[in-house]
Amino acid sequence: MTTAVYPGSFDPIHNGHLDLIQRACRLFDLIVAVAENAQKRPLFGLEERADMIRAATRHMPRVRVETFDGLTVEFAARCGATVIVKGLRGPADLEYEMRMAAVNAHLAPHLETVFLATRPEYAFLSSTLIREVAALGGSVRGLVPQAVERSLRDRLRNGG
Repeated sequence: MTTAVYPGSFDPIHNGHLDLIQRACRLFDLIVAVAENAQKRPLFGLEERADMIRAATRHMPRVRVETFDGLTVEFAARCGATVIVKGLRGPADLEYEMRMAAVNAHLAPHLETVFLATRPEYAFLSSTLIREVAALGGSVRGLVPQAVERSLRDRLRNGG
């Protein structure tokens, strides 16, 4: 079976991410690659994010979760992956992800990028939006796994 990497910061993981993970692991052995991104100030630490994803995907035997820092193509090479999976919510994502796919193809011509269209019910979701709603006291129930909802509430209550 082909191994694919689904990279992202996942701060936090939401139901749109989980839908893509479920769909991608029907096609590939999937590594959810939680990225350390120096340009972002995450609400949750790298291992916290990875643990939340592990808990949410525990029932998916073809999924494993790893953390990384640096280039996605280098991480994929270390893992033996030949595919990068990316989700597309709309035209803005497509433009950005096409640029990233072109750079990745330049850096690692053996890697293919596969785009999965987000289901319409998740097209509006982003981790940034989830954090903003939660920080302002709004409900994120039904948008994130229950454990993530609790973690968000606890982190923000404690001055996260």
